[in-house]
Amino acid sequence: MPQTLASLITSFILTFLVTPLVIGFFKKRNIMDKPGGRKIHTGDTPSMGGIAIFIGVMIALLIFMPLVGLQRFKFFYGAMGIMFMVGLRDDLVPVRPTVKLAAQLLSSCMVIFLMDITLKSFYGLFSIEELPYIVSVVVTLFTLIVITNSYNLIDGLDGLASSIGIIAFFFFGIYFFLVGQTYYSMVCFGFIGALIAFLNFNWEPSRIFMGDTGALLIGFALAVITIKFIDYNHYLPVETPFKLTSSVAVGISVIIIPLFDTLRVFISRAMKKKSPFSPDKTHLHHILMRLGFSHSGTTLIMIATNIAIICTALALDFLGDNILVPLIIGLCILLSLMLDEILKANIRRKKKEVVKNFRRD
Repeated sequence: MPQTLASLITSFILTFLVTPLVIGFFKKRNIMDKPGGRKIHTGDTPSMGGIAIFIGVMIALLIFMPLVGLQRFKFFYGAMGIMFMVGLRDDLVPVRPTVKLAAQLLSSCMVIFLMDITLKSFYGLFSIEELPYIVSVVVTLFTLIVITNSYNLIDGLDGLASSIGIIAFFFFGIYFFLVGQTYYSMVCFGFIGALIAFLNFNWEPSRIFMGDTGALLIGFALAVITIKFIDYNHYLPVETPFKLTSSVAVGISVIIIPLFDTLRVFISRAMKKKSPFSPDKTHLHHILMRLGFSHSGTTLIMIATNIAIICTALALDFLGDNILVPLIIGLCILLSLMLDEILKANIRRKKKEVVKNFRRD
């Protein structure tokens, strides 16, 4: 525990000290994220806050993680380094999607083949157990890339990605500490410290964005941790105090905001015969802001929703994945449909007001 707390405190201090330097460096050179298009910020803002997060996390872990842990995690750190570098390059000079995908595939292959981070089965979901090795690799690759990019896609609102990251890493960090996986707990708390420090500069009004530099790094780390959580929990002895019955459902609930938002946006675009990757303003945070909520208000609503879904999954863990996974997805669909109906009603009301005012004139 002392090493875990030390990694949290150190990453917090380093990120808190480095972030203003990053802001000043890019402001002085006028390397800024400009407003316009689907972006919802109004002023020029530096967008490579991931530099401070990366420095804080990596230095804290290199200092406090024992040598045996560093040896076990060296490929994980290397994979995170690749994600950081491609994100940094993309923030400076946009790179082709194929280049980003290639970097994600390389990083994913490193943790799959060199660390055995794999989804070895469906863990009873849909009554499917062990998977053939090649199928396991393909499913894991797909999962890593989906979670990484899902997290990247929610980095469009002050404080949102940082807050969701803190919630997810806190849950996994506590879980890994309780089951004795100290090194994974240290990684989680290292990210928590860095993200809390960064949030001081990223909350509305944001002085800096994390950019792809941070979002790809954090999204990838979160993807690896989620897969490790699901797989490790499944193979714990039944009598273990903190073994969960529905680890797939609980894992999904922890990262449900980026996962579900990405899924609904992709389906919506496909139904409109648009490319799933074409940018627009149909993300959940865009809808909430169109309803009149501020950056902070929208972020707080999504934080509360994320925590509520996690608590629901934990409370209903005894149901098992075959019941709980569809239940969580159904709940998210219901909430999404309700939000869409509220937005439509709001638009209709505004149109009536415009017509009424026009007739008065």
